[in-house]
Amino acid sequence: MSAPDSAAVGLFGLVAYGELLAFDRLAADARLAPDLRRRAALSEMAAGEMAHYRWLTDRLTALGVTPEEAMAPYVEALRAYHDSTEPRDWAEAVTKAYVGDAITDDFLRGTADGLAGPDRALLLDVLHDSRYAEFAATEIRAAIEADPRAAGRLSMWARRLLGEALSQAGRVAAADRGALAALLGRAGDDVPAVLRRLTEAHATRMSAVGLNN
Repeated sequence: MSAPDSAAVGLFGLVAYGELLAFDRLAADARLAPDLRRRAALSEMAAGEMAHYRWLTDRLTALGVTPEEAMAPYVEALRAYHDSTEPRDWAEAVTKAYVGDAITDDFLRGTADGLAGPDRALLLDVLHDSRYAEFAATEIRAAIEADPRAAGRLSMWARRLLGEALSQAGRVAAADRGALAALLGRAGDDVPAVLRRLTEAHATRMSAVGLNN
């Protein structure tokens, strides 16, 4: 049996731990919801993150890798992001879901072409269903409609989220010992190019919900 692709193992470990933290974050943020409908929606999003986590850890196990070992290098970097971006209310919680999940999905699309067929398909399956982004976007627009002053506060919050996410990317790159760069290289890409695209896509998403970049 051939040795598993170390770059794929590193990426799956990174994404698996990110999904586990996202589950924790969404489950906690659901308590900020103003009603049961919204609480159920965010709880459903949390359940989706846990399903993704299981897919990734099952794949790591099939590759002969202990999931905990694959995730370990990324614990500090990812935990630091969530610890520094704790939402204070429902509007900030859905903005974080909207911005953070989209940045993650854009990142995964940027790395998918560096993987072999089945692993590429798995990574693309982890991308969030568009209805979650639509839900979060609707909630952000509703918050601004209810209080136009919220646009400024949420714009600043979203900019902070982007800044923290980009800082997190730097910490991850330092922790993964070149795995990410190797995958992007296979796809004819590099880390600076991916970060530029993440920033450009973020600006488009901000405008779509009435926030200032």
